[in-house]
Amino acid sequence: MNTRAESDIDIWDDAVLLDPYPAYTALREQAGVVYLPKNDLYVLTRYDIIRDALNDPETFSSTSMGFNPMVNEALQGTSLASDPPVHTQLRATLSENLTPRALRGLKVVIDEKAEKLVAELVAGGSFEAIDALARAFPLEIVADLIGFTGGVKENMLRWGQAAMQVLGPLNQRTQENFPIAGELYGWCASVTAEDLAPGSIGRGIFDAEARGDIPAGTAGHIIHQYLGAGVDTTIAAIGNAVALFGRHPEQLALLRENPDLVSSAFAEVLRFWPPIHVWGRTATRDTEVDGTLIPAGAQLGILFGAGNHDPRHYEDPDTFDITRNPVDHLSFGYGPHGCAGQGLARLEGHAIISALGRQVAEIQLGDEVRIPSNITRSIEELPVIKVVAA
Repeated sequence: MNTRAESDIDIWDDAVLLDPYPAYTALREQAGVVYLPKNDLYVLTRYDIIRDALNDPETFSSTSMGFNPMVNEALQGTSLASDPPVHTQLRATLSENLTPRALRGLKVVIDEKAEKLVAELVAGGSFEAIDALARAFPLEIVADLIGFTGGVKENMLRWGQAAMQVLGPLNQRTQENFPIAGELYGWCASVTAEDLAPGSIGRGIFDAEARGDIPAGTAGHIIHQYLGAGVDTTIAAIGNAVALFGRHPEQLALLRENPDLVSSAFAEVLRFWPPIHVWGRTATRDTEVDGTLIPAGAQLGILFGAGNHDPRHYEDPDTFDITRNPVDHLSFGYGPHGCAGQGLARLEGHAIISALGRQVAEIQLGDEVRIPSNITRSIEELPVIKVVAA
């Protein structure tokens, strides 16, 4: 067995969070598994190694998927932080309303909303892409889907952002967001079916609890996952799509000429800039990965962006190419914990990209603003200083 590879990189350093790709490349080319003393973390850096680990929950457990003990304790009993067989039961109810068949009826509504919103923004000639598009669109979709109303709807953004931040180590970002995440945890612990709009998925989850399909008291946990894990990442993906088409006008032209590339384009956005920087697992036993012994109890960090840019798997991985169609990208995870909401995320992403392809000839960007964030890598501000209608 090889001596373990180590690096002095801190994956939660502000500079790394703002632009992690140099660190991803350095770590990936050093080894498939690298120990980071500054984070007390074994990071997985190569595509095949990441995919195999995600598909092995017996060895790499999700019960400690966050990077501090407080959040791991708070998440016990949720689909995110459980392993089979408990995970299987919770996941079934979470996924029941997110299958392609269940979502089919939503597609028309989502497409119409995307067309209308993009048309309004294009007509204005310029807009701020994050607030006006990347946030506005998925927040409305998810609020209607789950049945959020009133004050809950108003808090969705800050709650969703905080729920992701507190998965990080006990740094300042995590500590500042615990009170906000606590508001979400508290609401999910006390929410009842009557708090959610009639006919919504949220009501349906409570119906499943009443039937005994899921354990008593877990409906709120499942609703938490819709909001905590699904909103911030979709916002990031849509903002990334606008930024990448602005940076790569030839790709926007290609999309406009070939509308059938919408699905491939969204997959490439997710591969090129994954919304998630790092995700956690814990080793349940001593295990050897790529010649490195990972001891039982060790925390792992899965670097999706490093895997998605692995030249061992993708040819010319640092080029944004919407004809690539990387359907096997890692940004939705893989295996039993593959993103339960990926069908909804695709509907939203496809709708926005399709609307952009039909309605936009050119996107001229101002300077994007990024703020360091523990888990989600997203753009905070993205001025579109000029948009030219197709």
